[in-house]
Amino acid sequence: MTMIKKPVNGMRDILPAEMAVRNYAISLIRSTYAEFGFSSIDTPAVEHIENLLSKQGGENEKLIFKILKRGEKLDLSQATTEEAVTDSGLRYDLTLPLSRYYANHASELPSPFKALQIGSVWRADRPQRGRYRQFTQCDIDILGDPSCLAEIELILATTTALSRLEFKNFTIRINDRRILKAMAAKAGFEEKDYDKVFIILDKMDKIGMDGVRAELLESYPEEVVTAYLAQFDENADKAALMEGSPLPQIISTVDALKTADFNIAFDPTLVRGMSYYTGPIFEIAMTEYGGSVGGGGRYDEMIGKFTGQPTPAVGFSIGFERIIMLLMERGFSIPDEKEKVAFLVEKNMPEDKLTEVFREAMEARAAGKAVAISIMKKNRKFQKDQLTAEGYAEIREFFRR
Repeated sequence: MTMIKKPVNGMRDILPAEMAVRNYAISLIRSTYAEFGFSSIDTPAVEHIENLLSKQGGENEKLIFKILKRGEKLDLSQATTEEAVTDSGLRYDLTLPLSRYYANHASELPSPFKALQIGSVWRADRPQRGRYRQFTQCDIDILGDPSCLAEIELILATTTALSRLEFKNFTIRINDRRILKAMAAKAGFEEKDYDKVFIILDKMDKIGMDGVRAELLESYPEEVVTAYLAQFDENADKAALMEGSPLPQIISTVDALKTADFNIAFDPTLVRGMSYYTGPIFEIAMTEYGGSVGGGGRYDEMIGKFTGQPTPAVGFSIGFERIIMLLMERGFSIPDEKEKVAFLVEKNMPEDKLTEVFREAMEARAAGKAVAISIMKKNRKFQKDQLTAEGYAEIREFFRR
């Protein structure tokens, strides 16, 4: 049987040039977030299936990679449902695992707790540009702080990290789930319909106002739909919509303190897909991508589902894969990267000369250079062209004589 050399659909191999940029970006993001007081943590890739299906993840719960029970627990002959043969699954985001982590370790952690977590997550989604079935998320969260100071810190930390990766002129779109609900209630929608209405509203940037109207009219009375969409008219009083929410303070404080080149703006059409959001929500919009490259919000009720005690929580996630994709498309060069030197050694080099080559390589490394030693190939020109393409600024050749 011939083995399959391509990765599973929706997952991918990462070549060295991209891996170097990924490692640089992760290092810069970690160091930036450390300046803001965030502590690195890690959680398992596998979560209890009960947690993953707790109706916290919205549409993502339909995309879980489920894991079969093992050994004696797996009885296929008696199984009548999918749930009967699964007991765990791969995490679809980092927020649910963090909530379980905090519920399990709260007594060992400071309050408020500022967490940084970078790791792979999995969703059985339809692959497309910037979207994969296995991808890296890069999250910061503040647990235990009910004030909007937490949202301000998250936005400032995230935008600082992005600016250090040379991103600028992007927009932080911000809204509040309570505003969304108030607007729906004012128009006459019943509370049980809110999630369906918001899912349709979330398509605004793809299908426009007319498309949203048409979809809403399929299920709801025209007078309710008309009253609802009138609130999103560009001439509507946005200040009135934000009145009584923390959004004006968040926006004005971020604007006053920001050091990065970005805009922050209230957008009443912003929904965010996760059903666990309870307050302010935000997304990063970049014109060069044409969509969101990150987002987050407040989820004050999730940890309480583990502990029975309400715990304020808010997080912000960078869309790491999309950020890396944009950097690669730009031809991003890692600043202050070590000079790369290649030593090409002729075959059958005498031991004393080979030792001298290694000694020179060690001295160059001690001087701050990156040195690779390889056997010289017959087609030296092709070999040197390859090394030059890989970023080797100097190529030295060593012969037996």
